[in-house]
Amino acid sequence: MTQVVAVDIGGTHARFALAEVAGGRVQALGEPVTLKTAEHASFQTAWEAFAAGQPAPLPRAAAIAIACPIKGEVLQLTNNPWIIRPSLIPEKLGVDAHVLVNDFEAVGHAVAQVGADDLHHICGPDVALPDRGIVSIVGPGTGLGVGQLFRDGAAYHVIACEGGHVDFAPLDAIEDAVLADLRKTFRRVSVERVVSGPGLAAIHAVLARLEGRAIPERDDKQLWQAALDGSESLAAAALDRFCLTLGAVAGDCALINGPTAVVIAGGVGLRLKDHLPRSGFAERFAAKGRFETLMRSVPVKLITHPQPGLLGAAAAFAREHTS
Repeated sequence: MTQVVAVDIGGTHARFALAEVAGGRVQALGEPVTLKTAEHASFQTAWEAFAAGQPAPLPRAAAIAIACPIKGEVLQLTNNPWIIRPSLIPEKLGVDAHVLVNDFEAVGHAVAQVGADDLHHICGPDVALPDRGIVSIVGPGTGLGVGQLFRDGAAYHVIACEGGHVDFAPLDAIEDAVLADLRKTFRRVSVERVVSGPGLAAIHAVLARLEGRAIPERDDKQLWQAALDGSESLAAAALDRFCLTLGAVAGDCALINGPTAVVIAGGVGLRLKDHLPRSGFAERFAAKGRFETLMRSVPVKLITHPQPGLLGAAAAFAREHTS
């Protein structure tokens, strides 16, 4: 059994936990510690803050998931000002072995290793994820993560990608207005400008203007709360629109990768666990013209494991160092 520090670094939070791995799998995942990235100057100082709260020295092994492409000498996170230099990780963190993966590559490992109890049915046939084929993983959070899990019986492979940065394609007049509004700020509007935590505010602002309403002064957290609890009708309408768009994007990902199965992930995705099955997600997911019948045969799940990034990072380490 090998003990490892699992880390999941996103745009807003960095999560840490101790994990035990063996035989290519995660055997145990400890209680997570969540730190705000804005309150720490670097990954190293956040690592030191986590270490200071532990009763014993940290193990000299690290499994690190980062919300950016894992390429080059310097890693610049998409929604986080930290800069990470992979070659300096052993020196800066004091580790002898480590693995570095994209955040949604980590979620892919988590999807491959969780049990059926951690996968909540959203739409399509209520069956287990297939043993063969590509499972598309789509996860709205601070940004929009996209990944692929290729399953071949007992074996699996995770493929990292940056699908959240493809162009946003509006499907009706309201989404045309959302795109036009975002173009005032961004030269190019990617999918994650709409299908992400901050995207709800962009949708809400357009709906308010269409109805001639004033846009209340509040942060994204307050808007999401009003949308989820239904305390404001316009926020609830924005959330319904968000679910429609997420359904369309998830369906596009399934078509691109091969319509085998889809798993919704991400912090926002988990908050939508009870809302998605009652929304227009399923209709938009399947509304792919000549392929509508095929798309209705695709099972769509939502991963409910509380820390898929940490679990997946540890799983990636397990497969590389303990298989």
